[in-house]
This record gives sequence, structure tokens and C-alpha cells, in this order.
Amino acid sequence: MTLPTDPPADGGLTEETAAAHVHGIVFKTGPPSRVGVELEWLVRDARDPALPVPARRSFPAVADLTAPAVLPHPAALPSGGMLTTEPGGQLELSSAPADSLGECVTTVRQEMSTLRDAVGRAGLCLQGYGYDPIRPPRRVLDLPRYAAMEEFFDRSGPWGRQMMCNTASVQVCLDAGQDTAATGGYRWRWRLAHQIGPVLVAAFANSPLRQGRPSGWRSTRQEVWAHLDPGRTQPPPGGDRDPRDTYADYALDAELMVVRREGSPSWNAPPGLTFRGWLRGQGERRPTLDDLTYHLSTLFPPVRPQGHLELRMIDAQPGDDGWVVPAAVAWALFEDPQAAETAMAAAEPLVARNGQHGPNGTSVGNPWLRAAREGPADPEIARASQQCFEAADAALCRAGAPADIRHSVAEFTERYVLRRRCPADDQLEGMH
Repeated sequence: MTLPTDPPADGGLTEETAAAHVHGIVFKTGPPSRVGVELEWLVRDARDPALPVPARRSFPAVADLTAPAVLPHPAALPSGGMLTTEPGGQLELSSAPADSLGECVTTVRQEMSTLRDAVGRAGLCLQGYGYDPIRPPRRVLDLPRYAAMEEFFDRSGPWGRQMMCNTASVQVCLDAGQDTAATGGYRWRWRLAHQIGPVLVAAFANSPLRQGRPSGWRSTRQEVWAHLDPGRTQPPPGGDRDPRDTYADYALDAELMVVRREGSPSWNAPPGLTFRGWLRGQGERRPTLDDLTYHLSTLFPPVRPQGHLELRMIDAQPGDDGWVVPAAVAWALFEDPQAAETAMAAAEPLVARNGQHGPNGTSVGNPWLRAAREGPADPEIARASQQCFEAADAALCRAGAPADIRHSVAEFTERYVLRRRCPADDQLEGMH
């Protein structure tokens, strides 16, 4: 069936036009070539990391970088990147799309150096942890969107506030791929992203602490995500359907988190109302195309299609350059066909066990949870990680990637992957 692509003349949407809109924008197909990153950082007081950092301290610190725009609204940087603020005060630097891995790394390094200098002059520092290891969650942005998000998540417990205020990640953005079923096609790359996602969770797990104590997870950040509304944070169903169709259903069946109301400070959504229900007349007014676009921005699956693929499952990394390794590994495994095939096969055993249960009824097969809890200490995940990193190293060599990037990947592989460790283990060992 051919779906209509234009909304009705009165500006309202139908289920068909809404699905067609999602279908048309989530995967922009073409030869994959570009890469970008979105780096979230916890902002801490340089002298006392346990202190809260209110917006009145962090915003002025970076004001000169983003003029005339004012945080928390997205602000363009001179080099083309964007700077935004998360509800807990985390700063996020989003790079412009780059035509090569080397170009991306060079540009973002320059942007990060400028950003670090700016916050440093204000007595602040940027820390790369997937979850704040010390401070309790504290929202510093008083905006209608975040108030509505907080109200939505509070219905299910404390996890939403922790996600909004205490988490940070490295997000790698890659082109969706060609309109073909072969390797390099958007369907294949979508499947690859979900297949190797747990490997990336485990290898780069870097959030084992909550309020100064071990949480029992290598990635507490992923533990938090696992407790949130599954209809907007867990992967869409797999299977043989076109992922554009799958994601359109996923989006329309997700509950509304926010309903924007012009001039009103309350954007809270009615409990239990999905976007599909809104389309069927269950809301206070008819939804518009702008409402649908905004709704898509409130969905947070581990792989989010936004024209390109946004890999969201990687914890923020320690050090000034820690983000380079996950960016390089993900890029290599996607852009090199040989590496992609190797990675797909390496992760297949993890996916094959998904849904299996042990004798006590607990799940032993969910690879995302295994990766978050055990990291590469899990033998099966460790084997897959080693094969994926070996494939990435070979791909970076074939691509002629800059020597310093290849050295960083090799050093990470030696320090962590081959020893079945991850950055979280450094934090845990530092407590003894």
C-alpha cells in the first residue's frame, strides 16, 4: 500500500500521514561517508566535585563561545558544532558531520580544548563518567520540557531523574547507508548496530558507582535506562520488516511525554496517551506535524534513526581523548565491509541467546543487560569484543586512519579488551 505523504489541508494528521512522515525521515539513504559525535560531560566544581553546579555558574562560563545564542537553547560554535545543556547541567558538544574520521577527531579536539579552557576559567571542569559517581540527581534547568519529562518518569520511580540529571554518554553518528539489502544497506547497518550494541556497552562501560558506592553494574547508566519506559528506551522489535515501518509503529505507539502549550508553563501529557491515541482524537486538540517531530525527539532507543544512525549506548569516557576510541571503533566496524561482516558474526552468539532464562527464572540471554552488568568479564561478550576490536584495528589500517587514532585504539585494546576489563574496573580498583 502506498501511504499518503502530505497532511490534510486543515493541518491535522492521520495515522497514515503520520506513519508516512516517520517512514520518510528516519533513514536518509545514500553512500555512507560521514561521521559525527555527540559528547556529554558532567560539569563539576574543580575543587569539590561533590558540590552541585547551578546553571548560573556554568552558563556564563561558556557564554563567549556561543554568543549571541544563550544556553540552555542550542548554540552554534564557530567551527560548526553545537553546544547544548542537559537537565542536570551536563554540557553536550555535538559535532558537525565530517567527511572522514580524521577530520571529525581533529575538529572536535579543537572544540573540546576551547570548551575545557572556558569552563576551567570559571573554576569548573568536565568529567567523563557514564553516571555521576558522587552527586545525587538534581535538575538545574527549569524549562517546560524538562518539567514534563520529570513528571512523566516520576510515575515509574526514581530512574527518570537519574537519567536526566546524572548520566552522560559518547554518541557516535553514522550515515544510515544505501537503499539496498546488501552489506552497507540501511537495513543491514540497522541490524549491525543492534547486534554489536552490547559489545560497545561492555567494552566502554564506565559507570560502576552510585553516590560513592559500587552499584553492582559496570554501566550504571545502562542499568538506569533498563528501568525506564521500554516503549521509548528499548530497541524496537526485530524481525524481517523494513525498519522504517518498524520505527514508525514504535514512534506512534510510544506514550506522549510532552504536549507543548503556547504560553503555558505546563507541558505535561495525559498519562497513558500514545501518539496514536492522540491521532485518534483522545487528546485535548489535534496533533500537528510539528507535534510529531517533537515527539520523535522524546524517544531514546539505544540506536536512534534521525536520518542517520545515532549510537546512544556508550558511556562517557575518561580523559580528554577517551571519546576518540569508541568513535573510531564504531566508524571502522560500519564503514569497512570486511570488518562489518566479522563484527556481525562475532556478536551473533549474544543475540542467539536473547530471551533464554536460567533455572531460577532470571534472564541469562538479554545481551544488553549482561553487557551492562558484567562488562567484558562475561566470557561470551569478551570473545565478541576481542574479535570486534581486532576487526576494527585492521579496518583502520586499511583506511589509512591517522596514526594517533590507531595508537589510541591499540592502547585501549591492550589495556582493557585483551584483559577482559573496561574503564569501570579502574574506578572500582581505585576504591581499594
